[in-house]
Amino acid sequence: MILKSRQLHLYRILNKEKYYRAKKLIGYSDEQMYSVVADIKHYKQFLPFCTKSTILDTKGNILHANLEIGFPPVVENYTSKVTLVQPRMVKAQCNDGRLFNYLETTWKFAPGLPSNSNSCIIDFYVKFEFKSMLHSQLATMFFDRVVKQMEFAFVDEVRRRYGKESIESHMLKSEVS
Repeated sequence: MILKSRQLHLYRILNKEKYYRAKKLIGYSDEQMYSVVADIKHYKQFLPFCTKSTILDTKGNILHANLEIGFPPVVENYTSKVTLVQPRMVKAQCNDGRLFNYLETTWKFAPGLPSNSNSCIIDFYVKFEFKSMLHSQLATMFFDRVVKQMEFAFVDEVRRRYGKESIESHMLKSEVS
């Protein structure tokens, strides 16, 4: 049993791919959540570790955005293709080859409680693989905390913009690797 535990730990350290998924019922509408998650140019104002967020171009519901992210001691930037489907989804994909082999972040929004129009179900998913083993090691040490801070930052921003939630949030499902 100890050997199996050590093998799993070693696999987690050497595996450069990481993912996180959370599904929650929250006390804000899908439109409210969508408006914050789609507001990429303002990420630098509320998203932890984001020091720069720039929209490079927009064509219909597709845009390209450059983000600068600081995970001390490392600060990096990357460009993502972002697909917007109002008010249901914001999906960002990065394949620019400098920092990540790939990065995919998806936010899906669905109506919440039938009796409460100010509720929705968010399905948040992030999956990535760093090019560098150094970045992978840093991610392994801090990954859980960083993705949860990021997720909470969006909900906090919705709260700042729209006020108190109509119901308390409830975790429906969570996965991490």
